[in-house]
Amino acid sequence: MEINNNSVENAIRSFVIGHKGLFFSNSVTGAKESANLYSLIETAKASSLEPYAHLRKVFSAIPNAITL
Repeated sequence: MEINNNSVENAIRSFVIGHKGLFFSNSVTGAKESANLYSLIETAKASSLEPYAHLRKVFSAIPNAITL
């Protein structure tokens, strides 16, 4: 088996290319929130879901979430 990280590099390419746009994150909290959003989007893509529809579903379910 050949060791290959192309799939990982391809998955983060949009994040790396857009990193200059993240300079508006003037705080640690802003940077963490940006990372959370990218994580949700990339997880949707990896699960063969349409990212916008997935985000709408996730964000509409948040008010009904029960946290412990």
